[in-house]
Amino acid sequence: MTDAKETLVHYLQGARDALVWKLEGLSEYDARRPLTPTGTNLLGLVKHSAGVELIYFGDTFGRPSGIDLPWYTPGADRNADMYATPEEDRDWLVDLYRRAWKHADETFAACDLETVGHVRHWGGEAVTLHRMLVHVATETHHHAGHADILRETVDGAAGFLPTANNLPGDDYDWAAHVGRVQSAADAFR
Repeated sequence: MTDAKETLVHYLQGARDALVWKLEGLSEYDARRPLTPTGTNLLGLVKHSAGVELIYFGDTFGRPSGIDLPWYTPGADRNADMYATPEEDRDWLVDLYRRAWKHADETFAACDLETVGHVRHWGGEAVTLHRMLVHVATETHHHAGHADILRETVDGAAGFLPTANNLPGDDYDWAAHVGRVQSAADAFR
């Protein structure tokens, strides 16, 4: 990759794929259940990321998607984008996320990196597509990291993607590794 926009979109897509992959093979319950004291859950990360892309790569650049996001309406709970309601099934939310990708990709094709947009919920601040690509790619990787830890908590599945999991091979002695880490921590008890 030699083009800056192509590179940014490539890395964003990797994080998108990782978020969706973390749902594969899980029950509806495990995809939804809160796994941290603040309620972080896998399907909520996908829902949040879909909304982020629709707003930052749609509305911000004068390209509204026309997709209703009721969790962002006045009076909605401030964290309504961070969990799936019983009416929002996994297939619908994953499809919403993929529709957000398509809409964002159309914005990428229509705009160059210096195209200026305005983020309404940032007080109308002027931003470039370049800045928003960096912002959303880093935010999505941040959430992909959350998803990796959550999924490992659920069933032990870990790594970035099935084709590039970024972990030692299957023969790695994780129990010995955890023992070394615990021993190093115990030195400070």
